[in-house]
Amino acid sequence: MTTTAPRPRPGPFGRTLCAMITPFTATGALDLDTARAHAAHLVAEGCDGLVLSGTTGESPTTSDAEKAELLRAVRAEVGDGVPLVSGVGSADTAHAVRLAREAEEAGADGLLVVPPYYSRPQQTAVEAYFLRVAEATGVPLMLYDIPGRTGVRIEPETLLRLADHPRIVAVKDCAYDLLGSTKVIARTGLAHYSGCEELNLPLYALGGAGYVSTVANVAARRMRAPLDAFDAGRTGEAARLNGLTVRLTELMMAGGLPGTVTAKALLDAGPVREPLQPAGREAVDGLRAAYEELLAAR
Repeated sequence: MTTTAPRPRPGPFGRTLCAMITPFTATGALDLDTARAHAAHLVAEGCDGLVLSGTTGESPTTSDAEKAELLRAVRAEVGDGVPLVSGVGSADTAHAVRLAREAEEAGADGLLVVPPYYSRPQQTAVEAYFLRVAEATGVPLMLYDIPGRTGVRIEPETLLRLADHPRIVAVKDCAYDLLGSTKVIARTGLAHYSGCEELNLPLYALGGAGYVSTVANVAARRMRAPLDAFDAGRTGEAARLNGLTVRLTELMMAGGLPGTVTAKALLDAGPVREPLQPAGREAVDGLRAAYEELLAAR
């Protein structure tokens, strides 16, 4: 069977992004040496870009200064050719604006912005919040739609309006609404990134730009492989390769523990910060077995 070379779709931050963990030392301090090494490894393993200080990066428990320090260290390690997106969302608009400006100064190529969480504002307020952040810097935004964590949706109609802003260029989609996602993909120029590994291939097939993956911390090549096969026209192979990742994805992302905890259970990247707790022995054993099964699969 004749195949063509992969044809990556253009996207503002690449196609295959990792939501990178934030390594800590045994005493809980920021571990920049391990962060630099992990970032370089992820790029070598096929990640087009990295998302720093997202939820996987334990943004709720890292200080503003640590976020900027991490960004500068990773930038120095990977250079200017790798897009770095920094999480700057907050429940406080003024804080989100401040984080955005600090990320711009530290060298971010993009800003990952969740809606104001917990307070559950109306859609008009959500829209105003994103516009305030977009106007605060010259850096493009990736809006993060994850109502299961924030308590508020970025409704498709709101996204359609926000897409008119020149610096709102992308969406990270964890809304589990394929109809809404299809509408946004079809009617806007927003780069639509899957934020849920089980939807990476379906959203890509609908015209998405790629994914932002926590599982990529431990299996970057395996997460990328289905998209490469799809771009090469081997759709059956893409589905098969996607199926190989299901067990590890389920245990890491839907097994009852946060993705930060499960990723760090498989990596030598230090502890998680409280209130998170490390994975127990049984969970670690299950994760390790699924990981090794995926690596052995052909």
